[in-house]
Amino acid sequence: MSSPPPIDIHVHLVGNGTGHTGCELHPRGWRQPLDMLMLKCMGLPLSALKGDLDRLYRERLLQLVRESSLAAAVILPHERAYDEQGRVIKNHTPLYVPNDYALKLGRKHPEFLPAVSIHPARPDAMEELERCLEGGAVLYKCLPNSQNIDCNNRRYTRFWERVAEAGLPMLAHTAGEHTVPVIRPDLGNPRVLERPLQCGVTVIAAHAATKSGLFDPDYFHFLVEMMNRHPRLYADISAFNIPIRGQHIPECLRGSLSERLVHGSDFPVPIFGHWSWARGLVDWKSFRRWEQHPNPLERDYQLKRAMGFPDAVFNRIHSILRKSACESNRQQRTSHASIEN
Repeated sequence: MSSPPPIDIHVHLVGNGTGHTGCELHPRGWRQPLDMLMLKCMGLPLSALKGDLDRLYRERLLQLVRESSLAAAVILPHERAYDEQGRVIKNHTPLYVPNDYALKLGRKHPEFLPAVSIHPARPDAMEELERCLEGGAVLYKCLPNSQNIDCNNRRYTRFWERVAEAGLPMLAHTAGEHTVPVIRPDLGNPRVLERPLQCGVTVIAAHAATKSGLFDPDYFHFLVEMMNRHPRLYADISAFNIPIRGQHIPECLRGSLSERLVHGSDFPVPIFGHWSWARGLVDWKSFRRWEQHPNPLERDYQLKRAMGFPDAVFNRIHSILRKSACESNRQQRTSHASIEN
C-alpha cells in the first residue's frame, strides 16, 4: 500500500481586498522591503502590492501547488489582534485575511485545505467556530504573541474544549516573530499551549519553537520537554530553510523526535538552501539541483528530503487534520489527478 501524498500545512493567504475578499494588507516601515522580497521570490511583480494582489496571489499559489509534489496545501487566514475584553486592538495588525476567504477557496479548489483563525476573546468566538466547522475547516491557526492570545487563560477553556471535541487540530506559532508586529513576546513560549493540550486539543507548534531573529529566545528544548509529557503535541518544520530557524535540524532528525514532526513551508517566507548546505545538512549536488528550482514549495520540500527528513514527516498530517473536510478534499484531488492523467 503506497504512502499518502505530502501536504504542506503552513501556507499563508495574503490579499489587499481588491478582489472583494475582505483581506487587508498595510505594509509599514522596515516590513515593506520584506513584503517586496516575498513577492519577488514567489514570482509576482512588485506592483501587485498595490494592484490586483488577491487574484494574482491566489492564482500563483494554486499554480505552485499543482506543479509541485504536494497533494494539497493548508491555507491559513489571519485573525486580528484583540484585548482580553474582546475589543479589536486598532492599528496593530497590518495583515488580515478573513475565515470566509479561506473556506471559499477550500470549497472551490481541492488543492486548498482551509484553516481558520479565531481569537477566543471575540464576543462571537464560539459562534464563529461553529460556523467555520460547518464550512469545512481542517485546522485552527493562531499567533499568540502577535494576536495577544494567552492560551492558558481559563476564560478560553470552553473554546479549547470545543476545538478538541470537533477534532480540529491547532497550529500555533511559537518563539519569535518578525513578519507581523508582536504584542506580547512572552507568548512565544510553547508553555502557553499547556491549557489547550490539557483540554484534549492536538497541537502543532509552528517552527518547532526555534528562534527567528538573532536575539530571540530559543524555546526548542522547552518544546521537547513538553512533548515528553503530551502525546498530542507535534511540531512543524516550517521556515527551516531560513538562516536561524534550522539550527536544530540535526536534533530533529535524531531519535523519536522526527515521529512528532509534520511538514510546513511558511510560504511566502523566502526559501533558501544556502544555510543548510553551509551546515553540511545538504550535499552540494542536491543543493545545486533544488536551489535553482523555480517553484518555492517544491524547493522547500525537496531540500528537506535531502536533509534526511523521512517520508512520514510529509504525510503524517493526513492522520491529524480534521477528517471530514480533509478526506473529501484529498479524494477530489486524487480524482482530479486521475482524470488529467
